[in-house]
Amino acid sequence: MGLLISLCLSAAFGYVAANLMKLAGPWYLYVILGLAGGFVGSILFDLIGFSSNSIISEAIVSIVGACVVIALFRRLRK
Repeated sequence: MGLLISLCLSAAFGYVAANLMKLAGPWYLYVILGLAGGFVGSILFDLIGFSSNSIISEAIVSIVGACVVIALFRRLRK
């Protein structure tokens, strides 16, 4: 059950990040972006000493991380 909740939240955070970055795509792209964003965001915020203890801070970390992943994806596609 925890995995299902995690995937749903990842999809939601990926969807928010994709809308912020004006990226259109299928639903599974949002899940991948959310998962990758959570990973990248946690590494980035860990480097600057920010720890996330609540769902709101986790959302911020995931959304920022997903935006970074989208920006890198766009950069590599050019």
